[in-house]
Amino acid sequence: MGISPSSVLRIWRAFGLEPWRTETFKISPDPLLIDKIRDVVGLYLTPLANAVDEKPQIVCHER
Repeated sequence: MGISPSSVLRIWRAFGLEPWRTETFKISPDPLLIDKIRDVVGLYLTPLANAVDEKPQIVCHER
């Protein structure tokens, strides 16, 4: 392709890419991903008063 391995490595580092981890982590193409993550994290930080745990077998040490 005409690009040296060192150039490819510099590009990967500049964008924080780790292609060797593609089997375990992939970025979702979902355009609403950031909004969904904010919603989930928001529930963990400020849980709803009437919320019921979906997994009661898990012990919560702190909320």
